Amino acid sequence: MSRAQIPALVFGIGGFGALVAAVISNEWKVTTRASSVITATWVYQGLWMNCAGYIQACRGLMIAAVSLGFFGSIFALFGMKCTKVGGSDKAKAKIACLAGIVFILSGLCSMTGCSLYANKITTEFFDPLFVEQKYELGAALFIGWAGASLCIIGGVIFCFSISDNNKTPRMAYAYNGATSAMSSRTKYHGGEDFKTTHPSKQFDKNAYV
Repeated sequence: MSRAQIPALVFGIGGFGALVAAVISNEWKVTTRASSVITATWVYQGLWMNCAGYIQACRGLMIAAVSLGFFGSIFALFGMKCTKVGGSDKAKAKIACLAGIVFILSGLCSMTGCSLYANKITTEFFDPLFVEQKYELGAALFIGWAGASLCIIGGVIFCFSISDNNKTPRMAYAYNGATSAMSSRTKYHGGEDFKTTHPSKQFDKNAYV
């Protein structure tokens, strides 16, 4: 098993789990502390409690992130060298690289969705003309950012793990080249010995004649 694939798999699956937790969480935004002190209650809103346009976009991005993370996890398991499925080591390396690309796309979708949601919250919070209930960033946003970072890191490691499979053929080729060079030198020296001893036999015959 490639040493780089183990942390990549941990990062990728861990990030996928964090994305799922963020999507199903109801704490994408929470009422401000000032209003909570007055009412003595905290109001939370999740990704599925509002039908605003920007939330629809965030939903699509997060659904895409979770879907890509799921397929990335499947590809990563098939691309591991310790599994018996996936074909040869060369084919497994390509599958692992594909898993890395899918994980990176998943992380980018999650990062974009969470950032879009957070930007809307901060814009309303600092807008003096906004008179409705103001909210602060919820815990689900930070979980989503963390999951996106893990997916991107795991995907990058998976993409670079393909270089481990290209080292072994190069070393074998260099070793074979050294062996062939040594054998050619041995034959060459043998031919020189034969040429140097052969004229001496002819010289002996002519001397007796």
